[in-house]
Amino acid sequence: MQQAIAHIIEQSISTKQQLLQNAHLLAAIEAAVQQTVECFSNGNRVWMCGNGGSAADAQHLAAEFSGRFYKNRKALPAEALHCNTSYVTAVANDYTYDVIYSRLVEGITQPGDMLWGFSTSGNSTNIVKAFETAKTVGVHTLAFTGEHGGQLKEISNILVNVPSTVTPRIQESHILIGHIICELVEARLFP
Repeated sequence: MQQAIAHIIEQSISTKQQLLQNAHLLAAIEAAVQQTVECFSNGNRVWMCGNGGSAADAQHLAAEFSGRFYKNRKALPAEALHCNTSYVTAVANDYTYDVIYSRLVEGITQPGDMLWGFSTSGNSTNIVKAFETAKTVGVHTLAFTGEHGGQLKEISNILVNVPSTVTPRIQESHILIGHIICELVEARLFP
């Protein structure tokens, strides 16, 4: 069993080493930091969405902004779109699960806001529809996906496509990258 454990850890390290050596991805992360700083500096909000473990990552990272990361500072306006279970279940029941995020993007976002979407495949229909709606209402988009980017690749303003096709390795990297963005945004906004 220890050999299996070591192999899983090696896979995780390998994914992160590929990320570290990919100049295009490092530039995408830098662009995400800059866009997020601009969003908050202009008085706009960051919204996040995902499904399952990706929803947990979205909620976790939104809390890093609205709570704190390293510094005691004012709360930054960030929220995960799935936190209202009454809304999610009503819309999923009355319409379809596919529109749970796009309806909120249409209804509560403002031009200049930012939408972070987490989908390891890049093909989660509700995330894709949210990004399509974001484009129509002037909301900037940041997609966290796996290696291929899926449908989000073509419709996101910034794509962070982790070099892996293994869901747990992708999600581990998403939280690493999210933490990097949170740390650097906080440092820029609160020197």
